[in-house]
Amino acid sequence: EEEEDYMSDAFLKQDVRPGLPMVRRVKEAFQKEEKQKEANEKNRQKSIKEEEKERRDLVLKSALGNENKGFALLQKMGYKSGQALGKSGEGIVEPIPLNIKTGRSGLGHEELKKRKAEEKLENYRQKLHMRKQANEQAADQFRIRFKNKQEERKMEGDLRKSQRACQQLDMQKDIDVPKETWFWIEPEEEDKKDEEDKEDEGTSSDLSVSEKLHILTAYLRGEHFYCIWCGTTYEDSEDLFSNCPGDSAADHD
Repeated sequence: EEEEDYMSDAFLKQDVRPGLPMVRRVKEAFQKEEKQKEANEKNRQKSIKEEEKERRDLVLKSALGNENKGFALLQKMGYKSGQALGKSGEGIVEPIPLNIKTGRSGLGHEELKKRKAEEKLENYRQKLHMRKQANEQAADQFRIRFKNKQEERKMEGDLRKSQRACQQLDMQKDIDVPKETWFWIEPEEEDKKDEEDKEDEGTSSDLSVSEKLHILTAYLRGEHFYCIWCGTTYEDSEDLFSNCPGDSAADHD
C-alpha cells in the first residue's frame, strides 16, 4: 500500500477537534458489535425444542384437511367445515385446544402451588386481623386506665376535701388529736418521723383511697352530722337521714 500523503486535501479536511476521534472510534466499535450480533443470530442453529415448537404452532394454526382420517370420516357423515358438531349443531366448532406441558414438575404441582399461595394469603390476613384486635385491646386498656386514673384523682381530691372538713369540725369541738392520723391533712413542713413511729400509727398505708374516703365520710356523718357531698352540717342524725340525698358521691351527682 502507498504511504498516506499528509499534505493531501483528504488529510487536511479531516475534523481534528479534541475528543472527536475517540467518539468516532467508540461509535464504530458499537456498530460493528451490533452487526456481529445480528449475523450470529441469523447463522445460529435452532435447537430441537425450538424447531418442534415452530412446527407444532404451524400445525395447530392450520385447519384440518382431507388427508386427516378423522376429518374425512366426519365429511362422509355429512359434516362441513365450520359447522358445529352434534345432531342439532349444539356442539363445539373448533377442536379442543392442545395444552403442551413444558415444565418438569409433576401432575398436580400447579394446584399445590396455588393452594400454598392461598394458605399464605390466609395466614397473612389472620395476622392482620390479630394485629388489629391487639391494637383495639390496647386502646381499650388505655381508655380504662385513663378513666381509672381520672376517678382516682377525683377520689383523692374528695379525700383531701373531707380531711380539711374533718380537721375544722374536730377543732370546733376542741378535738386536738384526730381519731386516725390520716383523718387530718398532714402539715407540709412537718418533720418526718422514724419508720418505727409510722408503723405504730396504724394501718392507714394499707387502705386504698376509696376505703379511706368511705371511712372518713362515715365518721363525718356520724360524729358531726356533716355530708361532704352536700357541704351541709345537719342538726342531728334524724335531720341528716331525712334531708341528705344519699350516702355517696354517686347519689349526689
